[in-house]
Amino acid sequence: RETSSPSLGKDRADTVIIGGGCVGVSLAYHLAKAGLKDVVLLEKSELTAGSTWHAAGLTTYFHPGINLKKIHAYSIKLYEKLEEETGQPVGFHQPGSIRIASTPTRVDEFKYQMTRAGWHPTEQYLITPEKVQELFPLLNMDKVLAGLYNPGDGHIDPYSLTMALAAGARKYGAQLNYPVQVTNLNLRSDGTWEVETPLGIIQAKRIVNTAGFWARDIGKMIGLQHPLIPVHHQYVVTSTIPEVKALKTELPVIRDLEGSYYLRQERDGLLFGPYESEEKMKLEESWVTNGVPPGFGKELFESDLDRIMEHIEAAMEMVPVLRKADIVNTIAGPITYSPDILPMVGPHQGVRNYWVAIGFGYGIIHAGGMGKYLSDWILEGEPPFDLIEVDPNRYGKWTTTEYTAAKARESYGFNNIVGYPKEERFAGRPTERTSGLYDLLKSKCSMGFHAGWEQPHWFYKPGDETGYKPSFRRTNWFDPVGREYKQVMEKVGVIDLSPFGKFKVKGTDSVKLLDHLFANVVPKVGSTNISHMLTPRGKVYAELTVSQMYPGEFMLVTGSGSELHDLRWIEEKVTRGGYKVEIENMTDEMGVLSVAGPYARQVLQKLTNEDLSEASFKFLQCRHLKLSNIAVTAIRISYTGELGWELYHRKEDSLPLYSAIMEAGQKEGIDDFGTYALNALRLEKGFRAWGAEMNCDTNPLEAGLEYFVKLNKAADFTGKQALKQIKEKGLKRRLVYLILETDNVDPEGNESVWHNGKARTIVIGNTTSGCFSYGAQQSLAFAYVPMELSKVGQKLEVELLGKNYPATIIQEPLVLTEPTRMRLQRKGESPKI
Repeated sequence: RETSSPSLGKDRADTVIIGGGCVGVSLAYHLAKAGLKDVVLLEKSELTAGSTWHAAGLTTYFHPGINLKKIHAYSIKLYEKLEEETGQPVGFHQPGSIRIASTPTRVDEFKYQMTRAGWHPTEQYLITPEKVQELFPLLNMDKVLAGLYNPGDGHIDPYSLTMALAAGARKYGAQLNYPVQVTNLNLRSDGTWEVETPLGIIQAKRIVNTAGFWARDIGKMIGLQHPLIPVHHQYVVTSTIPEVKALKTELPVIRDLEGSYYLRQERDGLLFGPYESEEKMKLEESWVTNGVPPGFGKELFESDLDRIMEHIEAAMEMVPVLRKADIVNTIAGPITYSPDILPMVGPHQGVRNYWVAIGFGYGIIHAGGMGKYLSDWILEGEPPFDLIEVDPNRYGKWTTTEYTAAKARESYGFNNIVGYPKEERFAGRPTERTSGLYDLLKSKCSMGFHAGWEQPHWFYKPGDETGYKPSFRRTNWFDPVGREYKQVMEKVGVIDLSPFGKFKVKGTDSVKLLDHLFANVVPKVGSTNISHMLTPRGKVYAELTVSQMYPGEFMLVTGSGSELHDLRWIEEKVTRGGYKVEIENMTDEMGVLSVAGPYARQVLQKLTNEDLSEASFKFLQCRHLKLSNIAVTAIRISYTGELGWELYHRKEDSLPLYSAIMEAGQKEGIDDFGTYALNALRLEKGFRAWGAEMNCDTNPLEAGLEYFVKLNKAADFTGKQALKQIKEKGLKRRLVYLILETDNVDPEGNESVWHNGKARTIVIGNTTSGCFSYGAQQSLAFAYVPMELSKVGQKLEVELLGKNYPATIIQEPLVLTEPTRMRLQRKGESPKI
């Protein structure tokens, strides 16, 4: 063990990292290695105190999230080289790992995961029971149907890993100071921080909270309530087991998913860690209300074997040699959970130069990769790739302590449940974020969760099989969604879009700001357009609709999941550029209803004296008007691609507005539709979705967004220069539009795309989103493929549940949008629907 004398060493730093667990130390290592001078880490007791030192240290390439696989892969590659680089042993074992499938549904899940692994460089295989037994000869094979095998997986000693990262951080010039407690944080008017400690004050350009289960206490110093809660996690270590000792090679780590535990070799015994059900697992709730007890550092909780007894029994059945083993050690320590188990990593909205890397349920495997990811973002000004799922700004004021506790319980208990597509989890719902229609609609539909909001996915009719019935194949919502699709295409439908993020921007510099922020031109007064914010490297940071309501006064609308993610980016641009503007987040005060379909105009015209005719209210125009005497901001736009309006109004007016529209549309056969039908409608029209077809991994040219990017406009918008270079060099890949010949399964996105070349069939790309097209009666998907394979007519294959299905690139869109059909009709052409 190393000792450190407490001192600050300096009174100024570029970056102060608060917390010396493996994540904080990894960030210090990566920042210093990248050449950042003046990196200071402050730890209140000693390095690894908190959750790091008692972790089981598992490392795996596997992750269901597409880009989180990159984080895992980077960590493992770093840990393999760390000893050589720093001279510090890290105790890294790589015997591989096997996830066990003992039900047919679990085998489907493995096939579903394999189709997402094909376009990633990490090794992952679906293996037979025979191969499972060969790799882990001590298993009882009665229930084993298959295994998901990652050869490079294993485990590392968390203490040694952290010390090696610390040695590397110091080698490259970072200062690691402990024991030094942070007692207060003050944000100065220039955006720098004063970090107060008992030894004095350090002034920092930015601070990063990596304080583990103390992260809430650090957040509270600046008025933030980070939604984090400590969970009691237990694992058990056995004495020597003769059968284990007799083995020539180390056993792979196994994860028995039905038994909900991991098990690995520890010297000549076994180490076994379960995840109890949400009813049995234990939270340390008092720490949330009263803070972490002073002095808690390397302590443990009282163990409780009764709580994990059923998992012990499951493990003894799966690995019979356990029956004879003695337990020599039970570890029960705190791990910090966020509501969805994913960490919170990145800059925080609403506070300048405050970054977080907190809420790590799996800190050891994430530490290396997240240290690099965050270091790159800090130094480059944009994330190296898209990880919106760990954006701290996915949470907001709606994440109460009660919600956090309910979700942490659920997430812990569901640690090993089957991960279905379109998964919904119901604990802690609803939050305070319900639209004005929630009470009316909740019993009539299957609700989805979107950034705290409840939003209808699909609606029930008599005879439907109701409720949430997840599946890897077509399930109970398949036919009802087809019915809703038909409703919008043939009559008129209403959908609640209240979860949209909605901002008002006004002020003397508003036009100048938006011209700099967006790649599109600034719309004229009374007009709306679709605009993209790009990163300096020319990637798509966000997609919004921009409407200029009055001269210099704008309404910006973004998707529910990107509300604070986009707002933070805009606020940072305002601060840096010194723009004189006011920004108001209207998301919670404003409801949105969309009315779409061929009779949309007929229905709405009954409720207003304003002329809604084609000549008077054109596509992409916006105006204030009254519907049934209710004030609305109406935009003629619809993500369905059909004739339609989005109606923005005070949240308390949602119910009377909805009732008036439904009443007015009786003759036209008006009805509800949900987001699943909306998705099918937008895909048929070839509309891209942010987070699927475009994000921080894609540029707008390869995503087919040239129409919205005005490289010739005068303003030097963010990303313009990078985009010009991308255009000059030429694209390497492109988004294409595929139809597929499938059976009872449809593409979702992130599946591997195969091409049967001269030598062999290889993976050449990936889908981004997909669904069943109710218009064409076959599956449809967007996919990225190399330029040379992107021509219309090109034959490819898309892998779904372990089988390759024929796919053909077609001319997009499958269905022309209503404005396009009208334009062609006026020219005397007959458009395709």
